[in-house]
Amino acid sequence: VFSMSFAPKLYLTSRFAVRMSSSLGELGSGAGKGGSTGGSIRDAGGAFGKMEAAREEEYFYKLQKLQLKGLKEQIKKELEHHEEQMKNHQEVMERHKKRIAELEKEEDSIAK
Repeated sequence: VFSMSFAPKLYLTSRFAVRMSSSLGELGSGAGKGGSTGGSIRDAGGAFGKMEAAREEEYFYKLQKLQLKGLKEQIKKELEHHEEQMKNHQEVMERHKKRIAELEKEEDSIAK
């Protein structure tokens, strides 16, 4: 689990979260050209830095998958809700059509 001080920021777009990397070189290879650091282990580079970078990438990959799964479930729920509303509206429309037909019959019987 990463503490929030070490986790890169997530920027939300209209479709998914994008992680912005602070280093310009290979992840875990040491401090980047941008002057910002990724923590003492990542600054040192080597195997531990690369392993930490790999864990971080895995964390954000899993986070993105979880977010996409949640979004998919929410859209499915909305779809079910709208399908139920369509069904209810169809039933109301049929009742109104039936009532109009009854009123037309009554109108015709009064006219005679």
